[in-house]
Amino acid sequence: MSSPRVVDVVKGSPADEAGVLVNDVFISMNGEAPRDVIQYQLLTDEAVLDVEVQRGGLPFELEIRKGEGEPLGVTVHSALFDQIRTCDNHCEFCFIYQLPPGMRSSLYVKDDDYRLSFLYGNFTTLTRFTEADLERVITEGLSPLNVSIHATDPNVRNEMLRNRRGGPSLRWLRALLDHGIKVHGQIVVCPGINDGDVLDDTLCTVFEKYRSLESLCVVPLGVSKYSKEERMRSHTATEANLVIDLVEYWQKLFHRHTGRRIVHAADEYYLLTGRSFPTSEHYEGFGMYEDGVGIYRTFEQEFLGKVDQPTNPAEGFFAWVDSAPAEGYRAPRVSPHPLKIRKKRSGNIGVLTGEYGAQLLIPLISGLGRNDVRVIPVPNTFFAGNIAVAGLMVGEDIARVLSEEPENDRYLIPDVCLSKGKFLDGMSPDDLPREVDVVTTDGIALRRALEESYV
Repeated sequence: MSSPRVVDVVKGSPADEAGVLVNDVFISMNGEAPRDVIQYQLLTDEAVLDVEVQRGGLPFELEIRKGEGEPLGVTVHSALFDQIRTCDNHCEFCFIYQLPPGMRSSLYVKDDDYRLSFLYGNFTTLTRFTEADLERVITEGLSPLNVSIHATDPNVRNEMLRNRRGGPSLRWLRALLDHGIKVHGQIVVCPGINDGDVLDDTLCTVFEKYRSLESLCVVPLGVSKYSKEERMRSHTATEANLVIDLVEYWQKLFHRHTGRRIVHAADEYYLLTGRSFPTSEHYEGFGMYEDGVGIYRTFEQEFLGKVDQPTNPAEGFFAWVDSAPAEGYRAPRVSPHPLKIRKKRSGNIGVLTGEYGAQLLIPLISGLGRNDVRVIPVPNTFFAGNIAVAGLMVGEDIARVLSEEPENDRYLIPDVCLSKGKFLDGMSPDDLPREVDVVTTDGIALRRALEESYV
């Protein structure tokens, strides 16, 4: 158990006026030691806070007065102050097992913590969920949560998670839904294991028992060259078509009985098969945007000017919590300051993206009728396998592609492949052989980068 350490204080905030400094450690607040940023936020909603602070190893007390519910005005070092609840499953398809050695240590942490699901959209299998956790989720309204389902047949789920608690743990999903907690579900489809009849049975069980889910995304297995599991392989086009057929069949049943489609196939399935994407209305608000469901239609709407604001994946508690540090999808992509678009040079413009992203961007950019803009696919040789999404592009691969491109052209890369200014392989944009402009990964930002005057 650690304590929240202050990493930033807003000037003029109640904390600043009370004398809180960066690196102060909050030992207790009104007599309670918060175990995570969720409890911390609830404690700091009080109008009067008696805070035990440790500064330079010496303890003292501060009284902070503010309006009830008014933000304290600090950011703390972590979302969790006690120990993160790590995953005790050993899934064959887990991407963490498919990472190469030598990457930053945080990438190898397998969490199965419902609090991180609530705060940042991580998925939990519920195999380590308890009665005490359920009570807290309900009483504090920790909603929505994201739950990895994969299969509803107990034996299949046990096998996929390599955990005998896999099947029985779905009782917690039923309990969460019964108490009004919003839940987004996920099925990672592994060919030959939980597709076909197993997937059909899973969707049937969801229809019978869990149809109050907010949404259910069906995503294809990602396999890198570092996978050591013999059964893990990519989908064939025929298998991908069968997945879409099943999803669309059950969508009709869900819609007929609930008024919602609920289950959706990831965009990658449509790219694998060449089938047309569903309409924007079909996605019912893009609730599973971060899991690759509806990305194309969202980007298309943004790029064509059909919406004024980009899709904001931050929802739930994180959207308003005062002190939670940004992590995962919420982490700042470029640090410390976003790169600005430079003045246009005499050359053409190259838009770099993953091979899947290229399939999406080429028709959109072709529609502009410009011959000075081209899409440059970046094959992923770092992970290889079937990894082709823009978010997993690394500096090594981008550098290889750029080294063969003209020096005087202008190059754009999406910020989704960066975290705090670094690619997954540790390189930064400054390490690339050509200067690049980092553009926010949405259609509005890309269109603006291509058309506006650059500053």
